[in-house]
Amino acid sequence: MEGWLWALAGIMAMVIAALVMKIYILQKAAKEIADAFADRLMTDTNILIGISCNDRHMRKLADAINTELRKLRIERHRFQQGDMELKNAVTNISHDLRTPLTAICGYLELLEREEKPDAVNRYIGIIKDRVGILTQLSEELFRYSVIISTKDNTTKEQVVINTVLEESIAAFYTVLTEQDIVPEIHLPETKVIRMLGRPALSRVFSNLISNVIKYSDGDLEITLSEKGEITFSNRAPGLDGIQVGRLFDRFYTVEAARKSTGLGLAISKTLIEQMDGTISAEYENSRLSIRICFPDRK
Repeated sequence: MEGWLWALAGIMAMVIAALVMKIYILQKAAKEIADAFADRLMTDTNILIGISCNDRHMRKLADAINTELRKLRIERHRFQQGDMELKNAVTNISHDLRTPLTAICGYLELLEREEKPDAVNRYIGIIKDRVGILTQLSEELFRYSVIISTKDNTTKEQVVINTVLEESIAAFYTVLTEQDIVPEIHLPETKVIRMLGRPALSRVFSNLISNVIKYSDGDLEITLSEKGEITFSNRAPGLDGIQVGRLFDRFYTVEAARKSTGLGLAISKTLIEQMDGTISAEYENSRLSIRICFPDRK
């Protein structure tokens, strides 16, 4: 009787060992599939998922995932091609708009020199105002299409953020004065140096100061911290939380800025992300704060 028990125990031990080995093989195959799937999603490659075990169920799973990966790859290429064609079309259209708009502006200037009734002068002023908005929109659209179609080509160098910020504020001194805006500036004595694109950073600061001029209630506070965080803050009672949440959306404008193209902040966001920074907007107690952060990545 004891012999049978030992034999049964031996058989059970062998079965358990086989099951443990089977489970280990299946777990290994599942990990191989998961790792390979994650890799295929991150890279554009035609290499399919392969596994080391011969289990038919796991191989069937790998084949099913490979089938879906082929479909996904086709859709990805179709999207990339369509996206590139759209960007090129936007660039060409915005570029082609420049010539007729320039001609219209020229003829309007000639027309202004002619003698005409006051009503005609008023209509011409309205037309010039609308043409100016359209010209600004075409220029911003052209710049934006160029920026988004040439990602990650920003030439980076060691940039002293303090200096670029000071230069940007000085460039807007006259406009700020005309709007009765006296900026309150807080800069650290220590130089805040980051690897950034200097022209891109200047463009970002210019866009943000222009945004302040559109929305500000007469004040502006600019703060730069030693950690590389820049904050533009001003009272903006004409906004609300929903509008602020959409400030970085393309072509989004609010009633307080009828002459805005809705691309300035979208361009800023794209440029900042290309320089590995972040940008966000907060609205509290009728105060708008736009915060940029360029962390030290040493």
